[in-house]
Amino acid sequence: MSPRRIAVVGASAAGLAAAEALRRFGWTGTLTLVGDEPHPPYDRPPLSKQLLQGAWQPDKLHLRAADQLDALGLDLRLGTRATGLDTATRTLTLDSGERLACDGVIVATGVAARTLPEAAGLDGVHTLRTLEDALALKERLSGTGHRLVVIGNGVLGCEAAAVARELGHEVTLVGREALPMARTVGTQIGELLAAEHHERGVRLHTAAVDGFEADGDGPARRVTAVRTADGTRLPADTVLVAIGSEPAVGWLRGAPALDTTDGLRCDAYCAAAPGVYAAGDVARWQHPVHGRDLRVEHRMNATEQGMAAARNLLAELAETLEGDEALAPAAGRERRPFTPVPYFWSDQYGLKIQAYGVLGGADRSEATVVDPDSRKAVALYGRDGRATGVLAIGLPPRQVRGLRALIATPVPWEEAREGLRNALA
Repeated sequence: MSPRRIAVVGASAAGLAAAEALRRFGWTGTLTLVGDEPHPPYDRPPLSKQLLQGAWQPDKLHLRAADQLDALGLDLRLGTRATGLDTATRTLTLDSGERLACDGVIVATGVAARTLPEAAGLDGVHTLRTLEDALALKERLSGTGHRLVVIGNGVLGCEAAAVARELGHEVTLVGREALPMARTVGTQIGELLAAEHHERGVRLHTAAVDGFEADGDGPARRVTAVRTADGTRLPADTVLVAIGSEPAVGWLRGAPALDTTDGLRCDAYCAAAPGVYAAGDVARWQHPVHGRDLRVEHRMNATEQGMAAARNLLAELAETLEGDEALAPAAGRERRPFTPVPYFWSDQYGLKIQAYGVLGGADRSEATVVDPDSRKAVALYGRDGRATGVLAIGLPPRQVRGLRALIATPVPWEEAREGLRNALA
């Protein structure tokens, strides 16, 4: 009989959380952790902030020390890509051609940065998703006085623009939306963020990108400007393309049992197929409380969902592996729906932006500016007559955590609105 094995595909926050939870919840068999980058698991949010800023060195991003990883007894496959999964036999294929027979698989492959076809082969055009991406952009922005054009005014674009401006560079932030992060935070908070960036010296430009200008020939072509659809030419020494991401599911598209539309679709337990679970940015799961599919690209969700997927996979395997030495006995092992209150944060200049719940897809939002001078504000977001999310800027952490209770479960809009007023009183 082949050794019992669970494979976790993806060696970032969600994958590491899943691996640790599998050991903690009783898996003693082979535990394979596959990561396409050569680095041990590291934290991504600081890439656009502390690392780009120069406040942190790369080793500070490591999620665990070497001895902590060793203690997990992992079959660690770094610098290795998964290229296929046979869901019927739970056989994982790696880019080396090796095929691994598994009792269970957790998919935590995250997302890949979107780019623009016109940017191919241009020196000075960057994306920002991996450690290598961040180090290359950091090196590019060494010194002062660079002209940086950031394409995309979502969270990542805004964070990078803020850091680059603080480093003394000339920054233009380009977006299809007229206001920074407006698709996520709405018009009123977007206006507040626009004012902050404008006062810090960032040029805001609303337009689609039409193409690039460059000097040189062949691989030596160096970007010199960004052209927008309204006819504007934006001179640039460096360009950051921050136009969102795509779930890393291409390697799964040959598996007919899996739905890979906008991520790997899962049920409320994070199961995509028998013995196959997903966690983190790549997972699109049925949230029982909100009654719809969600895919959440935030750091806290990665950790929470990694643990939930591990627990539920072991609960499923316990039915067939009872008494097997690969799975230690555990009382009360049962699957549980994954019902988190999503949380995200963003740091821009001195602003600390924090949000609980679901802001995306809101058909109603209402913001209160508590202090315009310091940009302190709160906002409520709702859908179909119920409040689903809340955001705060510049409020004390305890007060922000108190707002979580308002939208832990969707409640009637007026009820949440009254609760918000009381919380701010």
